[in-house]
Amino acid sequence: MARSRPRKTKPTRKRRAKKTAPAATAPGVIPMISYEDGIAALDWLHRAFGFKETARQVTPDGRLSHGEMTAGDGTIMLASPTPDYQGPKRHREVCAHARKWSAVPWIIDGVLVFVKNLDQHFARAKAAGASILSEIESDPPGKRYRAEDFEGHRWFFFEK
Repeated sequence: MARSRPRKTKPTRKRRAKKTAPAATAPGVIPMISYEDGIAALDWLHRAFGFKETARQVTPDGRLSHGEMTAGDGTIMLASPTPDYQGPKRHREVCAHARKWSAVPWIIDGVLVFVKNLDQHFARAKAAGASILSEIESDPPGKRYRAEDFEGHRWFFFEK
């Protein structure tokens, strides 16, 4: 009977985890919002709404060219596009049409954000100077409130 030789095994290599492209891990939709003062927006949105800054790129003249914040499992991008840009609040000051369509407390060109504790979130936003467009409402479709940030962008907060 012939003896079989022990088989040589190839050394195993540890497989490296594949790096995932940013788009593969990003939320399906990311709002991109312009601010007259993007640097101030990063700070204000953190203080008022609890968003967390994850990126800040500033131009040599001190303008925010790209900023990112997380809100729960979502992402928001913001920047100051040009010195000529007017946020909604300033635009309403010089445009009668913008004043008219902004007279309602509804979300116009705004962002919907889900939060864990709406009462706490509301108190934080109010204390930071957010313009409250509606007090907390609890009827269907759920517990929610509406607010404007310091440049007039509108936000709709729902309890998760």
